[in-house]
Amino acid sequence: MSLRPALLACAIALLSSPLAAAEQSKGEPPKYKSAQEIIDASPADAWRTLDPANTLYLELETGRVIIELAPQFAPEHVANIRTMAREHFWDGLSIYRSQDNFVVQFGDPDGDDPAKARSLGTAKKKLPAEFHRASAGLKFDRLPDPDGWAPQVGFVDGFPVGHDPKAGTTWLAHCYGTLGAGRNNDADSSVGAELYVVDGQSPRQLDDNITVVGRVVQGMELLSVIPRGPAPMGFYEKPELRTTIKSIKLASELPEAERVPLQLLRTDSKTFVEATEARRNRRDDFYKRPAGHIDLCNVPLPVRAPKN
Repeated sequence: MSLRPALLACAIALLSSPLAAAEQSKGEPPKYKSAQEIIDASPADAWRTLDPANTLYLELETGRVIIELAPQFAPEHVANIRTMAREHFWDGLSIYRSQDNFVVQFGDPDGDDPAKARSLGTAKKKLPAEFHRASAGLKFDRLPDPDGWAPQVGFVDGFPVGHDPKAGTTWLAHCYGTLGAGRNNDADSSVGAELYVVDGQSPRQLDDNITVVGRVVQGMELLSVIPRGPAPMGFYEKPELRTTIKSIKLASELPEAERVPLQLLRTDSKTFVEATEARRNRRDDFYKRPAGHIDLCNVPLPVRAPKN
């Protein structure tokens, strides 16, 4: 689905509203609404509830990081991650890498040493690369803006994606908060045990080169403040500098009272389209020139607690 017709319809609706007509009759431009004002006025059906079966809780001493998994793009990796979470693979391990303007990475720092590596339990020891998938069956909410990394960009189920209509493939984009599966040089060398979160400028050159398994929806501030490791790649030389992981669990494995109820703005909603347009062309007093463009990774994906 292309957002261009939707954006045009929204613009026409805005200009034809009673408020706009009254302002135009006075020779005044239509009142500009900020993205936040648009989101605050959103209807209930513009939001979807985070699925506990596709939600990970990464527990640190400083708090909880909430991650939404993407089985529609990486089903085998996500299945392995679910197994490892149920079997407490990551509990007591650590964030052992923090590279400036790039990623934080966590898992077993001894994973490459068979004599020291933690057992993967019943998780699979070999998986295929899941860099992209066939576009058939996906509802693609396209942004009209050009992109330097993909023929088309937009969103699928709230995840930022690149899309190649000629090849018929779609892949998850490396935006801030993206969760990927670390690998070696071989494309099929990841199993989901070593994971990283993008916490710097979006490294889109990694798109369609690494299996992406999800994204952080809450708690990025806990990861972005982790002290950087030494150059060139941010791996801590001293184990005591690593950040201990208390646990990683599936939300569905916890009693409902211990879960964090969250809703995410639907990217196929009118609210999302209008809020994105408000960010594409800021007209509040601070901005003197509307940009007329928005980058895929600069489109915020709003999250909220459910309203009573």
